[in-house]
Amino acid sequence: MPNRREFLNTLMRGGILAALGLLSGALLFRKRDENSCSTGFACNSCSKSKSCSLPAALEARQTVWQLDPAKCIQCGRCATSCVMSPSAVKCTHAYAMCGYCDLCGGYFKPGTKTLTTAAEHQLCPTNALKRKFIEEPFFEYTVDEELCIGCGKCVKGCSAFGNGSLQLQVRHHRCENCNECSIARKCPSQAFTRVPANQPSLLKGLGNERMQDAGKKGEVNA
Repeated sequence: MPNRREFLNTLMRGGILAALGLLSGALLFRKRDENSCSTGFACNSCSKSKSCSLPAALEARQTVWQLDPAKCIQCGRCATSCVMSPSAVKCTHAYAMCGYCDLCGGYFKPGTKTLTTAAEHQLCPTNALKRKFIEEPFFEYTVDEELCIGCGKCVKGCSAFGNGSLQLQVRHHRCENCNECSIARKCPSQAFTRVPANQPSLLKGLGNERMQDAGKKGEVNA
């Protein structure tokens, strides 16, 4: 049987080894946490984004949900099937494509004869599409995303009677980025797809690079 001194020496050595093990584990966990992203999809939504050292290649592999306007049929499910209320899908205006029409098919109800901002003449049920006079005969249309519910009525009207500059897009600062998007499950045209998080928009009629440039110049309503 070991004497008291040997027992205390063994206990002390064991305590020192255990402390060293805990310290090494804590340092390893901290290092791993510094080089990983807690959000799981978009680095620019992380609170550590300014100091994050996550490689760009990892960010490029992360994906988010987006709606392909080329496949969208404006069925209205974006407004009713999203887990967010109101929906994370909003109308986006690609100004680079817009004709700045006086008679806008996305703004006015069909058959409207008086082109004013009166609520009874507007196609949008929440007054989210705003009309502003620029110069004769041009008007600018902007989207108030706080009011937009993603119903797609203005998009449908613009596509039918205009050039399709009004389009639906998922706004990722509102989106939960669910593993299985509830709108995608019910979308009859399978318009929802996963896209790279560093290129989250998918606009019809504008190439991705052209769309990014348009956004920087204010030609895309964001």
